[in-house]
Amino acid sequence: MTEQILGGAGMPDGWQRLWAPHRLDYLRGENRPLDGNDVQCPFCHIPTLSDSEGLVVARGVHAYVVMNLYPYNPGHLLVCAYRHLADLTDLTIEERHEITDMTAHAMKTVRKVSNAEGFNLGMNQGAISGAGVAAHIHQHIVPRWSGDANFMPIIGKTKVLPQLLTQTRDELSAAW
Repeated sequence: MTEQILGGAGMPDGWQRLWAPHRLDYLRGENRPLDGNDVQCPFCHIPTLSDSEGLVVARGVHAYVVMNLYPYNPGHLLVCAYRHLADLTDLTIEERHEITDMTAHAMKTVRKVSNAEGFNLGMNQGAISGAGVAAHIHQHIVPRWSGDANFMPIIGKTKVLPQLLTQTRDELSAAW
């Protein structure tokens, strides 16, 4: 017999739930420099850490590749400029080229490690566009597989990530 779970109003509703409480911390501003908190820009801080501690997959001259702490899918990477800039138009040609080159290399690496069938790539420019850390430019690389957008995110508003970020980072870094 399926265990009854209490609904949002405290009434049994028959739904099973997977809890992702770390998302609430992020939505409240964890690891994000927002008005009213004293959080340092994470994309400026990460390069000062060791690769394993910062979840850095690869480093270049102008940019680096890091695991997303709040991934949409397994292997969700970010390519971040070292310089603290908000807008694509503020990057030098060399920075833009390296971000593009690292994005292409990341796609090849993720395909090799996890057989990704496709990718969503994107930069959210400005907080109004959905950028969680709007002041520091970063490119998202989200691997996709057939069926990865199943009922869980649609009904349960939850993503199932089958591997720890540290393990994914180690595999991607080794394959880089």
